[in-house]
Amino acid sequence: MAKIRNVVFTLFLVSLAVIPALVQAQNTAVGGSGQSDAAASGNVIKLNNPLSVDTPQLLIGLVINSVLGVVGSLALLMFIYGGLTWMTSAGSQEKVKKGRDIILWSAIGLVVIFTAYAMTRFVLSTIVQ
Repeated sequence: MAKIRNVVFTLFLVSLAVIPALVQAQNTAVGGSGQSDAAASGNVIKLNNPLSVDTPQLLIGLVINSVLGVVGSLALLMFIYGGLTWMTSAGSQEKVKKGRDIILWSAIGLVVIFTAYAMTRFVLSTIVQ
């Protein structure tokens, strides 16, 4: 039950980090005035492109950067959780090991993610050229 609660709490914190970015993107796409082009032009209904990209390569780059931002935030939270677990162990070897393992696996996860990003960037850049 505690694991489910921790996962839900982590997802909640990640969503708090993502929502302001989405709101900012929405305001930028509309022009910051809150009025869409469809309402300003009268009878003509016009849909604006919510993405500020024209090519699939730019879209993939935006998605990868967004995912890396979320993953970086999640890794930071896991580092903090592991550190708190270690600090509040009160000398219990089991809790010290648990906190150390959380920090270790968070670092390994970051290495895997950045390696995957580097490989993806290399492959996409060689395909485009």
